[in-house]
Amino acid sequence: MIAILDYKAGNQTSVLRALNFLNIEACITDKSETLMQADGVIFPGVGAAKQAMDRLTSQKQDELLKQLIEKKMPLLGICLGCQILLDYSEENNTKTLGILAGSCKKFNPDWTDGVDENNNPEKIRIPHMGWNTITIKRESPLLQNIQTGDSVYYVHSFYPKPQDSHLVLATSAYGEEFTAVFGYDGLWAVQFHPEKSGKTGLQLLKNFNAYCEKQRKI
Repeated sequence: MIAILDYKAGNQTSVLRALNFLNIEACITDKSETLMQADGVIFPGVGAAKQAMDRLTSQKQDELLKQLIEKKMPLLGICLGCQILLDYSEENNTKTLGILAGSCKKFNPDWTDGVDENNNPEKIRIPHMGWNTITIKRESPLLQNIQTGDSVYYVHSFYPKPQDSHLVLATSAYGEEFTAVFGYDGLWAVQFHPEKSGKTGLQLLKNFNAYCEKQRKI
């Protein structure tokens, strides 16, 4: 079973619907015993970094997440959950979980992407919202049957920047290249919303579940 961490930060229900569509057994829970006994944990989220961290720390779920990592529980961070796995977010100058080294940066409004009707460079709009393609940088069980050029769905004003470039598994470009997927086997984070990313997102969730099932049998 996949457990979706409930910390009152957004898109848990849409993630559950996507897993149900794939016939993957899953539940939304804030119970530590359920999370510790799951095959894998999804750590989603939308909203602001500071509010999310306040919720996590008030319920001691920050400590729980670190215990899950120490236990080598497969974990997938999504969007805000992806960002706050790092040390720090520029959003409200927030110290975040520090599970992986790195920081979360705000898109630079002076970056340009494409040209306007007069063929002049067009500044990006923040938030970055809508479909964008990914570029695969490294092979990963999470990205099985997903290819460079596949499209995923984003809604974000900040982007993750892990300290170790070897952790970057895939990127997208919006003004400049940014990290779309990072981590290592069993601990992954995606900036986009797989539950809203059609065929590509469903494949990623299938891959995560397959990895969890494989680890359960070891």
